Amino acid sequence: MYISQVELYSWKNFRKVVANLKERVFLVGPNASGKSNFLDALRFLRDLAAPGGGLQRAVDERGGVSKIRCLAARQDPDVGITVVLSNGGNDSWKYEIKFNQQSRGHRLPVIRHEVVYKNNEIILKRPDDDDMKDPIRLTQTALEQINLNAPFREIAKFFEKIAYLHLVPQIIRGGRDWSSLSKQAEAFGYNFLERVAKTQEKTRNARLRRILQALKIAVPQLKELRLDQDEFGTPHLVGLYEHWRQLPAKQNEESFSDGTLRLLGLLWALQDGDGPLLLEEPELSLHSGVIRRLPGLIHRIQRERKRQIFISTHSFELLSDEGIAGDEILMLTPNQEGTQVKTAASQPEIQKLLDEGLSPADVVIPYTEPRDLHQLELFKL
Repeated sequence: MYISQVELYSWKNFRKVVANLKERVFLVGPNASGKSNFLDALRFLRDLAAPGGGLQRAVDERGGVSKIRCLAARQDPDVGITVVLSNGGNDSWKYEIKFNQQSRGHRLPVIRHEVVYKNNEIILKRPDDDDMKDPIRLTQTALEQINLNAPFREIAKFFEKIAYLHLVPQIIRGGRDWSSLSKQAEAFGYNFLERVAKTQEKTRNARLRRILQALKIAVPQLKELRLDQDEFGTPHLVGLYEHWRQLPAKQNEESFSDGTLRLLGLLWALQDGDGPLLLEEPELSLHSGVIRRLPGLIHRIQRERKRQIFISTHSFELLSDEGIAGDEILMLTPNQEGTQVKTAASQPEIQKLLDEGLSPADVVIPYTEPRDLHQLELFKL
């Protein structure tokens, strides 16, 4: 199953957008155009359905409804997300949610509209009569209520599998307690090594062997990669590097370069799970030659694991892969009424250039540059 369409309504940068999605999606646009916020809408669905999550926590972690609501929302105070889920021609699902906050009292987030469709038939619609009798029920989604989600638990489980990755090497290396920086710090590398260590040994070793094969190409001196524990039981990734001495030198994650750590984390994430994977600028800290080969690598692993992958990027090298189709690229364009989202394939002039053999980088990057970018070089201190 994969997400075939997303509609965002008054969600952060987006006043109202509808985006059709493929099993691989590239998000391209200027700084602050909303690439991260688009991905965050999908993370929000995961947070609604995940154990220990729910509407109150998901909204609180984002600073409250007022921080989520689009500044261009005008009169309508509701925030909404709609997703269509497809699974190859069998059952299709559609989930709609709109929420706001209480007008008085504790100002808790409350459901204004929640509907679930299966094969275009409504199987749940809220608010219902029970909600009217007990309005406090509207502080929770049906997704998080076991007694309500039985008829559509399949999509609740699907949302739980959504994973986000934006590894920060300094967090993986440790040295301080980074968990206080974010309640979702695991997405940035917090406890990454502990999660690797908790993976079943046979699975873990198989993944590390595959990762080593790729890393040996990108980091030629690396000859071995394994997981060890120190005298305190703390897990460490250990690499052996060849050099002029007879015995290879041993290093752990504290000595790995930023690029090595980010590539290692990316390769692990691609093998870990089968739900949608949201990747934030995977090109950071990597050599341009490595970046150019990421789309092909990701596509191959994606097909093996049959999972949908979203990639936000600014990278010319990453988009130089001519195997990226126009309908896989979402172009984000900000304006005074909120960011607009269109596929590259929906723009005739762009699709024509792609059909003539130009790469997505040659065509799409110039279209998504800020209009007056040439003036930046005229800036004087």
